[in-house]
Amino acid sequence: MPVGRTRVRAAASAAALGVLTSVSYRKFHDDIDAAKLRISAGSTLATTAGGPIEYSQIGQGKPLLVVHGSGGGYDQGLLFARPLADRGFRVTAMSRFGYLRTPLPADASPRMQADAHASLLDALQIDRTMVIGASAGAPSAMQFAIRYPERCSALVLLVPLTWKPDDVADSARRPSRIAELMLRSIVGSDAVFWLALNLVRNALVERVLGTPAAVLAEASPSEQARVDEALQSILPLSSRAAGLRNDGLIAASLTRYDLESIRAPTLVISVRDDLYGTFAGAQYTARHIADARFVGYERGGHLWVGHHVELLDEIVSLS
Repeated sequence: MPVGRTRVRAAASAAALGVLTSVSYRKFHDDIDAAKLRISAGSTLATTAGGPIEYSQIGQGKPLLVVHGSGGGYDQGLLFARPLADRGFRVTAMSRFGYLRTPLPADASPRMQADAHASLLDALQIDRTMVIGASAGAPSAMQFAIRYPERCSALVLLVPLTWKPDDVADSARRPSRIAELMLRSIVGSDAVFWLALNLVRNALVERVLGTPAAVLAEASPSEQARVDEALQSILPLSSRAAGLRNDGLIAASLTRYDLESIRAPTLVISVRDDLYGTFAGAQYTARHIADARFVGYERGGHLWVGHHVELLDEIVSLS
């Protein structure tokens, strides 16, 4: 090939790469700006005895406190609970310690988070409520039921982060060291997460949402849209980083709670192929809470793909 033609092609390739990089850079900043605008609207910062706590409320009816999981905030809680607001609940969704506008205190343990939940309810003049603790929101939801039994009308633990003894077999294999490093790099940066979102979405579905990509590929369009919205809602990751780090510390140091002291009607839900391995711990937890009911699905991953409507029905039936 003539040298001149080679140079022309190289120059064209470099120009194309430059245009692509420029377009991607603008798209990244547009998406981050849109995400920041989204989270800045629709919430209120409450002044409570436990410090400032961000929250939002929707619906009318029975009080329901939604305690979000890792990578969330009040917006994640609303994303899940909107259908429940349509079914007769007054939903309060807060941002836990280190998420969005709720600061991270020196002691951000599940016990202190439970006290913060109670402080928010005090500020909102809610005496008694149903509580849903999803994923990493489960430890503080359980602590709330233990520490404030008179204020917890019912408890739902959804794909919960829970303790189990070593002699109870894991329900999912631990991720490899490479997978753990990949996850840490993805959740450590808005730019890296955004790039992964656009280039290796299936990897995010599995490593961040804990849901097998094959399960999602077979799901209905409405379920695929729900998972996509959950994935997109994690941006901006930088506004959730402190909470994510704290959840990691909590997950690494879980102890057994006084499950036998929980007296609220309790529903525990998990999925066997949840890649975060919540199934075994959820079963153990349900067995040790008096009269708790365990609902287990075989497939659906950490976002219970394919079971959303029936899961909502289970929650409504508990109330």
